[in-house]
Amino acid sequence: MLAFVQHTRCKPEAGGVLIGRFIRDSADIVIDEVTVPMSGDRKRRFNFWRSRQPHQQVLDKSWLESGGTSTYLGEWHTHPENIPVPSDTDIKNWQDRLKKDIFNGDTLFFIIIGIKILRVWDGSKTTLVFRLLNDNNSNS
Repeated sequence: MLAFVQHTRCKPEAGGVLIGRFIRDSADIVIDEVTVPMSGDRKRRFNFWRSRQPHQQVLDKSWLESGGTSTYLGEWHTHPENIPVPSDTDIKNWQDRLKKDIFNGDTLFFIIIGIKILRVWDGSKTTLVFRLLNDNNSNS
């Protein structure tokens, strides 16, 4: 994912899905894999739109190969700013993911990779509320 940081003005936003698993008898979640921009995705300087089918194929393959333990955990994308903040479009998209996507549990994770740091939010399917999980911008 860090290969897609928007260090230069000509670099477009990029994104994909988070694939991983819930650790049995634990509250831990592991992200094992992420998809990267694929054919059909639309990348612009201030916008990324993920095409559903190619990313879903990767998810389906991962799920089958893992015997059903590997699952969709959320989304990631880049922003052309040092400390990323979700846009109104991001929030709407995240709410759509929580309402429309099929996933295990009540929570999805959303990562935005800025130029200097990345930030992670979780979102609740029940409340549609997002919570910032890390805020290490004191290092920037």
